Amino acid sequence: MDIKAEIKWIETALLESKDPTFIAAVKNMITSLRKVKESSSIKQAEEDALMEEAEADIKAGRIYSIEESHSIVDSWNLK
Repeated sequence: MDIKAEIKWIETALLESKDPTFIAAVKNMITSLRKVKESSSIKQAEEDALMEEAEADIKAGRIYSIEESHSIVDSWNLK
């Protein structure tokens, strides 16, 4: 696929279009795509921060086995 040719084709179609509904649909699609990319970037940054925190906990020895974790949870009075 020649991406430059594809972009040129889309650009030509947009320039030739006199249909406001078509233009609005393309604009909405691009806007939505940008929002998804922005949201994904924010989510990725949050996940990266959690991973860094987890790595720091591991290096500091703040880890528990599965059995220890179950014992801790069992000791909570959740009623």
